[in-house]
Amino acid sequence: MKHWKRKAGILLGILILIGIYYYISLPAINIHAVGFWTFILALLGVLLALVSVRALTEKEKTIGVPEKFGNIKSLKERKSVKILAGLFGLVFLFYIAGSVLSSPIVNAKKYQRLLGPETRDFTEDIKEVNYNQIPLLDKDSAELLGNRKMGSMVDMVSQFEVSSIYSQINVNGRPVRVTPLIYASPIKWLTNQKEGIPAYITIDMATQNTDLVKLSPGIRYSQSEYFNRNIYRHLRFRYPTYIFDQLSFEIDDEGTPYWICPVKDFTIGLFGGQTIGKVVLCNAVTGECQSMPVEDCPTWVDRVYPADLLIELYDYHGTLIHGFFNSILGQKGCLKTTDGYNYLALDDDVWVYTGVTSVSGDRSNVGFVLINQRTKETRYYEVAGAEEYSAMESAEGQVQNLGYKATFPLLLNIANEPTYFIALKDNAGLVKKYAMVNIQKYQNVAIGDTVAACEQTYVKMLKTTGGSSASDAAGSQKITGVIQRMAQGVIEGNTHFYLVLEDSDLIFDVPLTEFMGVLHYDVGDEITIEYSLGDPVSTVLLLETPEK
Repeated sequence: MKHWKRKAGILLGILILIGIYYYISLPAINIHAVGFWTFILALLGVLLALVSVRALTEKEKTIGVPEKFGNIKSLKERKSVKILAGLFGLVFLFYIAGSVLSSPIVNAKKYQRLLGPETRDFTEDIKEVNYNQIPLLDKDSAELLGNRKMGSMVDMVSQFEVSSIYSQINVNGRPVRVTPLIYASPIKWLTNQKEGIPAYITIDMATQNTDLVKLSPGIRYSQSEYFNRNIYRHLRFRYPTYIFDQLSFEIDDEGTPYWICPVKDFTIGLFGGQTIGKVVLCNAVTGECQSMPVEDCPTWVDRVYPADLLIELYDYHGTLIHGFFNSILGQKGCLKTTDGYNYLALDDDVWVYTGVTSVSGDRSNVGFVLINQRTKETRYYEVAGAEEYSAMESAEGQVQNLGYKATFPLLLNIANEPTYFIALKDNAGLVKKYAMVNIQKYQNVAIGDTVAACEQTYVKMLKTTGGSSASDAAGSQKITGVIQRMAQGVIEGNTHFYLVLEDSDLIFDVPLTEFMGVLHYDVGDEITIEYSLGDPVSTVLLLETPEK
């Protein structure tokens, strides 16, 4: 009886430890979740250690750990140790095999097809600028406004702080950042948690108007709650098998606060091909949850797909076009997104914007993409020119005496010219000026104290410089031939391709910013080139390439 009581006590202790671990770490009970496999391996490891220690004789316990399991006297206990050790090794090997078989190494084509961009026309999709839909502030500037607004609320500032979430959403066609308040400390939580969090903050990114919206009753489910009202624990207990991605805070058309909780879906093996299959809408006040397929998500929701996930999916599409090993070694035809992104309000949705460049590390873009955060719709635009950081440096150079720093730009249509729009901030993080930079001629920069003044200067500059139209090709000639050699180089931050055709002594200089069609060609392909001789005679200008 004493022996069984001891075993029951050990088992109860193990179950209590498992319960505490689950309550704190909240792993999804799902074979696609890495945390689930970590939990199983940790559990098997603890059991193996306990059984091994129990299998030791009293003498061995006093001497120390034995050199071999052969010192274990009980055959039954030796067998238990072997079974647990074998099970631990089997689970570990299965996890490693699942990770490898789910990776892009063996599934490059599947990863490359996770996102299907559609090539669109820039001037048709991106209409001339509407400043009511342009976020003039970035997240850092929004945080300054939010903290300033909170500091003016004397009845709340001692008890609450502003969360750092600042989700960018669309409200009636306008770009808005919204964020809840959080408890200032565990003590403040203890004294206020009965009523909940009393308000959230909205910031109009176009007008910079900041409002604190009071709620009655308050927000009872949030990231700053403890125990069962913590939003992650609340979701886990409602949906134990769901693997949640990054949560966002939004408001519906009536101003009711919600947590938007995307659910991961793994489409390639155990852990690969992550996308979003479902979304859970959790009312932040009542805790009521609705789970639905992502295609049934209501239109007021703006952030289903996290921006980082969308960028990752596009990078798979661009770099794995000719397989995994080509993306590492030869890198033929490989494209990737630039280091940074921004948001644009379009069609009453929030779209992630980022540039697309070659993997060679040059300072030019071959185009850019807009990706819808609600539907994953992807639009690609062939607009070649300077990459974003070159444009930011060019804008900073115009105000270098003031020391202003540029924010990551947006791509706008101004006077039918693709243009980078950039806010310039001082050392305190406040927006002081605005800049517009022509993409194809990024040395053309207009600066203004207001957006309207900046645009007026920019349009005047375009009329003076003639925009970004291509140079005339007087005295041009045509040649058709098979590409014998093809090389790539970077001149003043822009990519150039150099072609040598069979039966020709000329070297053709192809600026990528003007002729993106060259990306479709390789050695052995036939191409038609219209060119004009330069100085030296071997340098020519490619004017047109046929579709392959």
